[in-house]
Amino acid sequence: MKYRVLAIDDEPLALRQLVSYIQKVPFLELVGQCQSALEARKLLDDEPVDAIFCDINMPDLNGMDFVKQLVAPPLIVFTTAYSEYAVEGYKVDAVDYLLKPFGLQDFMRAANKVKSRLEASQPAPTPTAESGAAEDAIFVKTDYRVVKVSIGDIRYIEGMSEYLKLHLESQPKPVITLLAMKKLEERLPQNFMRIHRSYIVNLDKIQEVNKNRVILDSDTYLPIGDLYKEQFNDYLASRFLGK
Repeated sequence: MKYRVLAIDDEPLALRQLVSYIQKVPFLELVGQCQSALEARKLLDDEPVDAIFCDINMPDLNGMDFVKQLVAPPLIVFTTAYSEYAVEGYKVDAVDYLLKPFGLQDFMRAANKVKSRLEASQPAPTPTAESGAAEDAIFVKTDYRVVKVSIGDIRYIEGMSEYLKLHLESQPKPVITLLAMKKLEERLPQNFMRIHRSYIVNLDKIQEVNKNRVILDSDTYLPIGDLYKEQFNDYLASRFLGK
């Protein structure tokens, strides 16, 4: 993912250097470069940004006052040749403060702080009925290989001693891996349920429930254990239509 950033500096050489650093960082996307805060304010009306790298000592409107005027400021990294601005910069919750002249290593430190702050502020994705767990995947070791398994592709999981069989929709042979049932159960989303000491089923794959077993197809019947019957029946009741 790339984060949109704006560079502001009234000195052409300093602005050029700042832009070159931004372009070297793979997770930053430069959306504009301005030589004044007034110019930047106009650009922000049309271009949303995630962060601003902004000089402080500029004519007309200095960087500090510019940031204070923003109603909902993005993340700010101040750049300046004057160290006395540092304390004031942190008062406006600046992510970092780069003292000129600074090199690429110093810039990368500030860029990584921006990235960390932005990642921390983003909410975790919520599964939907359409995308849900089907877009998620796990990696398991099998036959001295590490293979990727789409969670939505799993029909059911069968436990056998210390091993698990992952029965998949996409292939006839199960993936066999050395793994504890409980560990995998904790990783699976809500559309998977343990129905027996030896079985976890993808609830979306169930075609029929007959007495004490679930039927996935004409050849696949899974038992419902006594310890898990109440939870499974509650699931059925929450989706049952009829008398």
